[in-house]
Amino acid sequence: MKHPQRETATVERLKWSGRTDRGKVRPNNEDSFLGLQFDAREVHHLGKVGEGATKSMDFAFAVSDGMGGAKAGEYASRIAVEKITKLLPRSFHQSATGLAAGFGDVLTELFTQVHRALVYVGESYDECRGMEATLSLCWFTPGWMYFGHIGDSRIYYLSAREGGIKQLSADDTHVGWLFRNGQINEREARTHPRRNVLQKALGGGNQFVDPQVGAVAYEPGDIFLLCTDGLTEGLYNHQLVELLRSPDSPGANTVAHRLVEAALANDGRDNTTALVVQAG
Repeated sequence: MKHPQRETATVERLKWSGRTDRGKVRPNNEDSFLGLQFDAREVHHLGKVGEGATKSMDFAFAVSDGMGGAKAGEYASRIAVEKITKLLPRSFHQSATGLAAGFGDVLTELFTQVHRALVYVGESYDECRGMEATLSLCWFTPGWMYFGHIGDSRIYYLSAREGGIKQLSADDTHVGWLFRNGQINEREARTHPRRNVLQKALGGGNQFVDPQVGAVAYEPGDIFLLCTDGLTEGLYNHQLVELLRSPDSPGANTVAHRLVEAALANDGRDNTTALVVQAG
């Protein structure tokens, strides 16, 4: 899978912030998120807030929303993000040599391995039977962000050059299909009674793994948002843009913190997670 050529300014650093909350109704939090910095030899787990240089190491960020009875949903999302820690660093040498083609194969194999792990655990333990998870992943190499996605968590892209917000991931729901094809508008999609009925996920009874994969050339000032559906239940796209464009405040009031707090204030029925990555 080849990506188009595009001249971009060099991004020297990435800045990120993440926040998750169980919301006002759910007894436990089935969302998980992850930040990694890695090369072919080592991998570092990132804190919820930080920044790092892009010159010698790649970065990966992911969110996952687990589903299943009792604690199965929590386990599912944790398994999904932790599997990335073991699998993605093996692919560093490909990005270091230009990657060009093959990132789609790498990410598809990663999603397949996560799926197999969830199916295995689900079949091995009664309390985890039927466990499923969404997964949205962004892999930052010098100049290019590669992404993989399955489910209804989302990846958004705010281009400093073009302005506006673009949803890179496609919701794996019939309602998402209706919205993408112009048959319903954003408000109708947000209130549709079947908006949370997934057509694809990892684990459970899903037989085939067919993630969406893609690539974006990024440059200084670009912003990426990974989030679970709890965030977008509470915020419209124009509200996302307004909050993402506002500068950080001192202390714990990061962009991710403000997004989650605003979504909880407006809705809060579901677990809510936001992970924001800004290119500098």
